[in-house]
This record gives sequence, C-alpha cells and structure tokens, in this order.
Amino acid sequence: MTATLVADNVAGARRVSVPRGYRFELVKLVSQWRIRLLVLACWIAPALFVAAVSQQSTLPVDTLFGRWMHATGWAGPLVMLGFAGTWALPLLTSVVAGDVFASEDRLGTWRHLLVAVRSPRRIFLAKALASLTVIVLLVAGLACSSAVGGLVAVGNQPLVGLDGHLLTPGDTAARVFLAWACVLAPTLALAGIGLLGSVALGRSPMGLLLPAVVALAMQLAQMMPLPVSVRLALPSYAFISWNGLFTSPEQLGALWIGIVVSLVWAVVASVLAYVLFVRRDFTNLTYDGSGRRALVAGVLPLVGVVACSVAVLASTTGASGSGIEQDKVQRSVATAFAHLYRLQTDQLNRPAVTEAQLRASAACDKGSTRVVPEGPGNDWRCVVSWHLPGVEAAGQAIYQLDVTPDGRFMADGDGPKEVNGYFLVRTSTGDAPNPLWQFDGNVELLHTTLKG
Repeated sequence: MTATLVADNVAGARRVSVPRGYRFELVKLVSQWRIRLLVLACWIAPALFVAAVSQQSTLPVDTLFGRWMHATGWAGPLVMLGFAGTWALPLLTSVVAGDVFASEDRLGTWRHLLVAVRSPRRIFLAKALASLTVIVLLVAGLACSSAVGGLVAVGNQPLVGLDGHLLTPGDTAARVFLAWACVLAPTLALAGIGLLGSVALGRSPMGLLLPAVVALAMQLAQMMPLPVSVRLALPSYAFISWNGLFTSPEQLGALWIGIVVSLVWAVVASVLAYVLFVRRDFTNLTYDGSGRRALVAGVLPLVGVVACSVAVLASTTGASGSGIEQDKVQRSVATAFAHLYRLQTDQLNRPAVTEAQLRASAACDKGSTRVVPEGPGNDWRCVVSWHLPGVEAAGQAIYQLDVTPDGRFMADGDGPKEVNGYFLVRTSTGDAPNPLWQFDGNVELLHTTLKG
C-alpha cells in the first residue's frame, strides 16, 4: 500500500519550472564563497585601483587612455576596460560558467538534482541563465566601480579621443558605458565556451580553464600580423574594437562585426553544450568527460565557425592584408595632430585656429623608401606639415610611430622642441603636459567607416 502511494506521488509530481530552477541555481551560485568574493572585488577593487593610479606621478601610458588619467576621471574606466578584456573577464567566465556543471560532477549531486527538477533541459537553462546573471553583475561592477573611482579621484572633465578631438563629459560618459556594454558580447562568447567545457569535460580541470585558455590563444593571435578577415573573425577583437567609439566619425564597422561574431560564438557554443548535456548518461557516477567527444562536438564546430566567418568577411568587406596602409596612417596622424594642435593653442593662449585653417597633412614611410609602407611595426616615421593663417611658411614636426597589428599606434614627438620635442609646455598657470609630445591614435582596418 505504501509503495503504491509513493509511486502515485512520484508519477503525479510536476517538473520544476525554469524560473524556480533559475532562482535555485542563482542562490547556489551566490552562496559560494568564491563567487561572493568575486562580486565584492569587482564592485570595490576597480575604484581603489583607478583612484590610486590616478594619483601617481607615473601613468600607464602604454595602456590606451592611460596618459589621460590625470586629466579626467573617465580615463580610468577605459584603462580598466583594457585590462578586463585581456585578463579579468576571461578569468571571471572561467570561474562562473566553466564550473557551473562540473561542480555537480565533483559533488555527485546529479541524481538528486534530476529527481527534484525532472528535466535535463530545464536544468541546463536554469544553470546557463544563473551563470549569465552573475557574469553581467560582475561586468557591471567593474564598469561602475572604475567610473566612480576615477570621478572621485580626478573629476568629471572632458576626454581627448583617439583622433585628438575633445569629448564633453556627458558624451564621454555615454561612450564609456557603451564601450563596457559592447564587451558583453565577447564575454558571452567566452561564457558559452565555459558552458561547453564544463559539460564536455566533466570534473576535469580543463573545463574550468577552457575560457581563459581560449581567450589567451586568441589574444596571442591578435598580436600576430594576421589578415583583417581572420582578425575580425575571432571574438577577441570585440575586446578591442570599442576604440572606434572614441573617434569622429565613429569607426563602427569593426565594432558591429566583432559583436555579431561574438554573439554567433556564444550561440553556437551554448547550443553545443546543450546538445551534449541532454544526451548525457547520468547513471555513470564516475563520468569525467570525453576528450574525443569534446574535440568532435566542441572544437571542430567552432573551427568551422571561424572558417565561415573568414569567408563571409573576406567577401563582404573587401578587406585584405593587414589593413594598415600608408594613406590610412597618414590620414589618422594628420587628423589627430590637427585636433591636438588646437588644444595646445588654447593652453598657450595663442590666436584660435581651426582644423580647416591648419590644413594638416602627414607624409609617412616605414623604415625607408625601400620598404613597402604597410603593416604594423615600430619603424614608421611621419613628417606632419601644417599652415597658420597669415604665415606663408609651413610648419613641420616629426613623429616616430609604433603601430600594433590591431591598428592602434603611439606617436612619439621628435622635434621641433617648441612643438612636440618636450613633454611639458609653459602656460600662464604653470607647466602642463604637452598634448603633441606623445599621443595615441587608431587606424581603421576596414576600408570604409560604417556610420550608426
């Protein structure tokens, strides 16, 4: 009689809904001490870091916008964004998404969870949504905390963009948070890879490390002189392409491509993880994943996504080679110089001049006239010429350029001293940083700028 009642109760039991399962999995995640520690660190540590660095005499000038951390509080969150895209976000996705399924294997709790929820599909959705919620919370913490730290330590001043033009504080704030929102796409791609590794590799440590390892491999690839179509086909480029938000006009072509590619990776990796999970045999208590299945069902489809993306981008964008060409470098350097010359003019209280009046131009070569002027390298040399109203002779300034494979460059002034040969200029209020001494810029890898 008792056995019959128990059987009837089990047969009549309903499956747990996805919202209830989601709340349960979210509580499980945030109850872990390492997740709580990560949330606390992401909402506090960036503010302390940005505030401390902003007060130092030596700034991280090798990091994008690092040289402006004394000038505006909005440079801090952009410096933090560069660090997060390289190190923090891959590690965070590894800890959260890379362990969300493997933890059940280590604890041996799959049978209990399946009996309670009664649906592998709903378990997968609940775990994926819970990990996504925590990751978004961590990214929001990094963005908000670093912004608060910069604003408190330095203040709400304008920011100099990557082409030298001055952005108002309100415009800068919108672009900073939009840049952080854009890196959610590649973060979701890494999270999808984390889910795939956690499902396919079981309790193996490689499942936990997979997002970080993949991110490191893609970052190393971005440092190589790859063709533009290959570079844009990797979701890691979306961690860089937000730079286009800080030019005028905005360089949105590569940004949109990076977001779309990243979302495709996120969807494909998550679907593969879902298929593997619902087909898994949960009766095997010693399951440690399958390396062969991970290769066939995980790695090969993602390689196929890269191959298809390269083919589509090569045919639709017309991009070829490195994307770094002489005319693009000359145009970027001349544009940035003209904007920054006006900024220096205001500092020195000279008569106002416009970019149109300056008619700035740049003549750049790479090493010597015998070397084809294209591709990355630290041997670019540019001679910038400009004209002042009422002055017949043209002014000239020399810059040495270090152009990275992703299109970013740093221009180092090489004279004359009164223009760009010294890092300080004497103003009516004292010495101030010379905006023409060194400046960062960005070469658009695509041939056309897509306007949003």
